Amino acid sequence: MTTRTVPTSDIDLFSDEVLLDPYEPLRALRETAAVVQIPANDVWAITRYEPIRAAFLNYETFSSNKVAFNDAMNQALSGTTLATDPPDHHQLRVALMENLTPRALRKIKDDTDAKADAIVGELVSSGAFDAIDGIARAVPLNVVADMIGVNRAIRDNMLRWGDAAFNVLGPMNQRTIESFPIAGELFGWATNVKAEELAEGSMGRAIFAAAEAGKIPAESCGHIIHQYVAAGMDTTIASIGNVLWLLGENPDQYEALRADPSLIPAAFNEALRMEPPALSFGRLVKHDITIDDVTIPAGAQAALLLLTGNRDPRHYDDPDTFRIARNPVDNLAFGYGAHSCAGQGLARLQANATLEAFIRRVKRFTIGTPVRHINNSTRGLGSLPIVALDLA
Repeated sequence: MTTRTVPTSDIDLFSDEVLLDPYEPLRALRETAAVVQIPANDVWAITRYEPIRAAFLNYETFSSNKVAFNDAMNQALSGTTLATDPPDHHQLRVALMENLTPRALRKIKDDTDAKADAIVGELVSSGAFDAIDGIARAVPLNVVADMIGVNRAIRDNMLRWGDAAFNVLGPMNQRTIESFPIAGELFGWATNVKAEELAEGSMGRAIFAAAEAGKIPAESCGHIIHQYVAAGMDTTIASIGNVLWLLGENPDQYEALRADPSLIPAAFNEALRMEPPALSFGRLVKHDITIDDVTIPAGAQAALLLLTGNRDPRHYDDPDTFRIARNPVDNLAFGYGAHSCAGQGLARLQANATLEAFIRRVKRFTIGTPVRHINNSTRGLGSLPIVALDLA
């Protein structure tokens, strides 16, 4: 039996060029093979939907012990929920999920709806605005900051901390190097924050109460709060910005959404499929594994390419077309299996509230030229000019 020659590419997955316009380069990777070796990043890229989904489920082989693309960050993440495999992962995740269960989120739904309604209502009344600063960043910042219970000084740092926390998951490029000190600020604050520094009745204060009751180790409090800030905002910001962008690019789909608001969750799922808020997830390959006759050796790092998987024509019909009725609930944007995003329920709550407020007020809108925000890990916009042509 012969082994297929390993497909390789000279692409740099984290170059400015690819991060700004990844569609054709990553499509070419996917059509080359299900697995492509990328020497520039020292990774094996998995490019197609089915192998990516299988890798998420196969944590015994595709371990989260190497989720970042640089050694320093992987060492820093050791023992955290993000970088731990089952069965240890389950215990850590239970503590993290305490305030993110459907029951817990129902308690903040009315408040989230009210925040989104106020932010969107004030902004659209001006007629022309930047949807990223004005909506996509404003809603998660207000929701998450109040959820944790932080003061104004901490709130003012959360956007730059969150951006840095995702940059440092990339390879040791200039963005990563420059972001380490900023990410360190977040880690230092989260590690040392005291219960009395957080607002009474907040979820942040409840984390400390759980530790006092012996439900979680005291040392877990800072780690959980760190994850709420580090992982709880930027992917939500990107996702809200992306769905508004796609609806602006496809006015027929926006018209369909206004005609049937029950399609809001489906529209968000389709936006997650078309424009996942993360480019890729890293995994440590613990055992040799063969995918389509290509063997990834034990000890290698895999990069699960979410954008190419979510647009794989082998799984989705007409994958480059935005159709909200598709409702791709099986998209890969928030991962799959044991390591599916713990905060995705919170992200959906905020996105749904934002879209509900927006379609209720804006009958038609146009968008200007979107500007991408470059980050090693997240895929979002830096600005999205919107003109509301017809207010309800």
